[in-house]
Amino acid sequence: MRRPKFIFITGGVLSSLGKGLAAASIGALMESRGLRVTLQKLDPYINVDPGTMNPFQHGEVYVTDDGAETDLDLGHYERFTRARMSKKNNYTSGSIYYSVIKKERRGDYLGATVQVIPHITDEIKQAIQSVVNDEDIVIVEIGGTVGDIESLPFLEAIRQFRNDVGRENSIYVHVTLVPYLKNSGELKTKPTQHSVKELRSIGIQPDILLCRSEKPLSPEIKAKIAHFCNVEPDAVITAQDVDCIYEVPLMLHKEGLDDKIVQLLNIWTRAPVLDEWENLVRRAREASRQVRIAIVGKYVNLKESYKSLHEALLHAGWIQDAKVEPVYIDSEEVEKEGGEAMLEGCHGILVPGGFGHRGIEGKIKAIKIARERNIPFFGICLGMQLAVVEFARNVAGLDHAHSQEFNPHTPHPVIYLMREWFDYKSQKTIRRSEQSDLGGTMRLGAYPCILEKDSKAFEAYGEIEIWERHRHRFEFNNDYRERLAKYGMRFTGLSPDKNLVEIVEIPDHPWFLGCQFHPEFKSRPMEAHPLFKAFVRKAIEYGSKD
Repeated sequence: MRRPKFIFITGGVLSSLGKGLAAASIGALMESRGLRVTLQKLDPYINVDPGTMNPFQHGEVYVTDDGAETDLDLGHYERFTRARMSKKNNYTSGSIYYSVIKKERRGDYLGATVQVIPHITDEIKQAIQSVVNDEDIVIVEIGGTVGDIESLPFLEAIRQFRNDVGRENSIYVHVTLVPYLKNSGELKTKPTQHSVKELRSIGIQPDILLCRSEKPLSPEIKAKIAHFCNVEPDAVITAQDVDCIYEVPLMLHKEGLDDKIVQLLNIWTRAPVLDEWENLVRRAREASRQVRIAIVGKYVNLKESYKSLHEALLHAGWIQDAKVEPVYIDSEEVEKEGGEAMLEGCHGILVPGGFGHRGIEGKIKAIKIARERNIPFFGICLGMQLAVVEFARNVAGLDHAHSQEFNPHTPHPVIYLMREWFDYKSQKTIRRSEQSDLGGTMRLGAYPCILEKDSKAFEAYGEIEIWERHRHRFEFNNDYRERLAKYGMRFTGLSPDKNLVEIVEIPDHPWFLGCQFHPEFKSRPMEAHPLFKAFVRKAIEYGSKD
């Protein structure tokens, strides 16, 4: 096993400065130089994972192949690099403390008083080491903001970590804010100075400053920041706002960030090869066609809740010379208004996943409009389940058909809570407890699916067996498979044992497909997901008729 170099990324002044994008972009730049990277997110909240957190508070829950429910920044890591995330790539305060408490209960500490230092900090350092395989670079993002009480154990751990691995094998990158005051026409460096002072007070001297700003930093401003923050002037990097997030690696390269990193870490690398990124940004800028996709969901006031889905649509558009405009529509408003006017002018309708009964009938109305008006439709997870409900009610004549999730007493539970299924990763049958239906009881991670050859799904993928990532508790009820098939619904993707319905289609519709999995998690800017490509292609064709 080679000895990797470590890059620790912290943030100051305020949250949402883009540490995750900074980490992902640094990963992309290091890969462009021929280095192997992995990334890790350490979150300070007490929840063991974000799986049961409200999307309004936390945004999207990202899912890995091995079934981890993680922070949405891991989606950025996978989209920007070739690294593939796992449970080891995201730890929270909750998971760290939980592990330490279990060890204490087992007697692992031999009766010692268990304390934040050294026990919690040692656990954090072990978590960092757990992602090390044969990478050249390990990039570790510390969630939260310097100065937060809950972040202190993580910051102390990375302070110690540098002493453990040596100064030549680790650097600290601090993301901060240089606000522009329009009334005076000035960039203000004081927030950055105070943020760095806070970081230095706990023993961490940043090596590089990534300064978020609306405007480029002049050499004079950079020199001032360098002077007061005790860094070299060429280590003050402008991280200017951009229109497209995939411009960030190119912008940071232009600022000399990757040169500074390899200098500080004393790494020999090839010259960066950024052709793919340049071509991607050019396609995004020069796409000549426009297509509007309605996303009918319940978290539309917070776009971060659908981050991977949003990006997957953009990827699918760019590869087909099209700019996709996602139009977020509140399904509760569709319930009240009917939806026809709200969906007017959209070339495709997508109903995403989600939990809870709020807005469900609005989603069903949108699906009915898509089916009856031959508008390209894509249902994902809950979106697929509600497509089955809508078809059962309005085509198959099953009055009051529903999912047991929303109506436990429905006379036609076309979607129900499956109590057991075969897990192809562990090669074991998973059985769900009758008493526990919440955290830790979902079908999570990558599962295989076998496609029918004469289907839209097979046409999109071009292969029989696929593996896609899941996050759900409820499944299609096989008792209704024959009845719905009689009325024209096809089940074109099944688990290898044919027990789980993964994809449904309506063949006499231009493009009506629902999938139980989340394909958005595997879409990449350089490699758009097959189902999103097919859906956007049909939406483009539909729009060309206008």
